[in-house]
Amino acid sequence: MPIRSSNDSWKALDKHATDLSEQHIRDLFTADTHRFDSLTFRADQVLLDLSKQRITDHTLALLDNLATSAGLAAWIEDLFTGQPVNSSEQRPALHTALRAPRLPSLELNGQDIMASVHDNLDQMDRIVRRIHQGQWRGFTGHSINTIVNIGVGGSDLGPLMTCKALAECQNSAANPVQVHFVSSMDGSQLSELLSQLNPARTLFILASKSFTTIDTLANAATAREWLRKSGHTTTDDMLTARHFIAVTANTEKASEWGIPESNQLEFWDWTGGRYSMWSAIGLPIALKLGMHGFKELLAGANAMDIHFRSTPFINNLPVLMALIDIWNINFLGIHAHAILPYDGRLGHLPAYLEQLEMESNGKSVTRSGEIADFHTCPILWGEVGTNAQHAFYQLLHQGTEAVMCDFIVAARRYHQSGNDELQHQHRLNLANCLAQSRLLALGDSILENAEAEPPHKRYRGNQPCTTVVLDELTPFSLGQLIAMYEHKVFVQAVIWDINPFDQWGVELGKKVATSLLGSLESPSETNNFDLSTNGLLAEISARQKTPS
Repeated sequence: MPIRSSNDSWKALDKHATDLSEQHIRDLFTADTHRFDSLTFRADQVLLDLSKQRITDHTLALLDNLATSAGLAAWIEDLFTGQPVNSSEQRPALHTALRAPRLPSLELNGQDIMASVHDNLDQMDRIVRRIHQGQWRGFTGHSINTIVNIGVGGSDLGPLMTCKALAECQNSAANPVQVHFVSSMDGSQLSELLSQLNPARTLFILASKSFTTIDTLANAATAREWLRKSGHTTTDDMLTARHFIAVTANTEKASEWGIPESNQLEFWDWTGGRYSMWSAIGLPIALKLGMHGFKELLAGANAMDIHFRSTPFINNLPVLMALIDIWNINFLGIHAHAILPYDGRLGHLPAYLEQLEMESNGKSVTRSGEIADFHTCPILWGEVGTNAQHAFYQLLHQGTEAVMCDFIVAARRYHQSGNDELQHQHRLNLANCLAQSRLLALGDSILENAEAEPPHKRYRGNQPCTTVVLDELTPFSLGQLIAMYEHKVFVQAVIWDINPFDQWGVELGKKVATSLLGSLESPSETNNFDLSTNGLLAEISARQKTPS
């Protein structure tokens, strides 16, 4: 049955939303002087402030009932114990196992997957140490000093985001390496990058779960051809063995491509691509931070896993984040979500969360095959906050769209540098973060004589804001942050009764693209597609024949 028509908790929240509809967030603060204390929650290095949301303690109690009525506790146990929570593909989703300790064991189909996970981590460790110590050598005998990760989607966004976020924590090994990322199918990223690199000292990581992803294989073929044309005489086998590593669940395909087993790292089919940075897909992170830094990232995520699995819903950070978003989406009618990190190091976090949330929960069919009679995932977008202030904040403050906002900031930065100017800049950054969330939530009534301003200068406020404060940005705290968002997505999926671990909407586009490729490679006047596509193919063919 659709949730809205069958769930008493849902109906109670509908009524509560009507009762609260006339209240402004500033009124909620006026009514409760302890509001910040009662609506702020902590787990290790993460603080979650929900006081600028349009909620009361009663709202949280009703949302807690909604989570309980959806059987969330049982679903959480199913997630951690390897039940097939990916129902359409009959697979578990065990990304939590990738960051768990070796013991206790966890059996899946008679195999202890924890032993396999840690064996794979040990293999990663050997590769990382070999490269950092200058012992991995290219075809001329020179040590490798440059890594190029070739992947797309989850095989790119997570490692890219993390390497950029934690660049200040870079491993200080004797032989540090530069890490680059390539994902675009059109070759533009790779072409520009290769013109700057030394082929004799460059190692490529081919990151593909299936090892059939056309984007990744096209870039890989270009990279191999670049090595072949480098002017050094050597065999293809040596080029591939010395300059390529595969991270994949399809070792057979990787071997067919020419990558020896010793250069392959395992990636299991029970790990979704957008949840894969904790696996060997995170090899670029380990190369950037060192294996110790990568394990700190895993430890932070595991700490959030433990919190998520063991903490009552009313104090559980991922559960609370999920419930607040459901309140905003399904009961307040807010369908846009801005991710606003006030930290330049987190510049790639919005794109990462866009994939995590919209690919996971961008669904309109429930697990039972019914069309949902309620909204699911909102539209996510974002930017570093201080840049966004000069871009789209105008819409947030005075536009016609209601938007929920996540502000993310680190309390400490530059505190050990002794650089007064940088510490002042961090205080300026913090001031902007707090000021913008304050104004968005409370409106211009916080200012004197605001009512005397003309309408075009007024700020209505009442935009719900969540603030996430990290003690400081470290591998551990970033691991906590990302795991918190992962679990938030899962909780939402449970309550919406959708499967967050498949992505059938992505697959058909790839098949259609393959069907069009032949018409582009061998233009024909008898294409049998729709009228628009036929016309565009003819126009493109004509322009390709016309000299510039």
